[in-house]
Amino acid sequence: MRVLVVEDATPLAALVRQGLEENGFSVDVAPDGESGLYSARNFDYDAVVLDLMLPRLDGWTVLRKLRAVKKTPVLILTARDALADKLKGLDDGADDYLTKPFEVKELAARVRALIRRAADKPDPVIRLGEIEIDTSARAVRKGGRPVELTAKEFAVVELLALHRGELVTRTMIYDHIYDDDGDTLSNVVDVFVARIRKKLGKDIVETCKGQGYRVHV
Repeated sequence: MRVLVVEDATPLAALVRQGLEENGFSVDVAPDGESGLYSARNFDYDAVVLDLMLPRLDGWTVLRKLRAVKKTPVLILTARDALADKLKGLDDGADDYLTKPFEVKELAARVRALIRRAADKPDPVIRLGEIEIDTSARAVRKGGRPVELTAKEFAVVELLALHRGELVTRTMIYDHIYDDDGDTLSNVVDVFVARIRKKLGKDIVETCKGQGYRVHV
């Protein structure tokens, strides 16, 4: 899953990015509200982590302008801990509110929960027949037995499972598992799908010729 972090404090932004990446997310960072709004509007993120006290455009404004055009889940991450600020953030369209200081594990868990709810999959375990995908533990089991997947393979499986029954294009997959620094082969998505079929079964992922992939189970 791909997350945008809008945070002007460089050390904190680096800490959040590292922590989320260690929890399986691809992360882009915007250092101010203006660039954060641009990225959130023009790219399809699974979630946005938004500070409130930002240069060029404050977080409140970013949230309002984003909500006018997109439903991307937004978690406000801020030092403003007054009840009035929390209520304003939630009433203005934020999906969650976490105050600093915070634990990275809690942040990652909250972001995962937001993404699941946005996909109408609130249960952390997604079942595809005999296959169980535990999005919290980042583990996969087939017939009750663990299946070892790489981080990127898991990201592809998770994305397809969250959009079960829907067409997921190759571009969507690539954009959701790589951040702005991603630079790899054009056929990498097909390679991941081939590996997933080998590990989970050839029928787990349907190819929609010339378009992308879909899971139905």
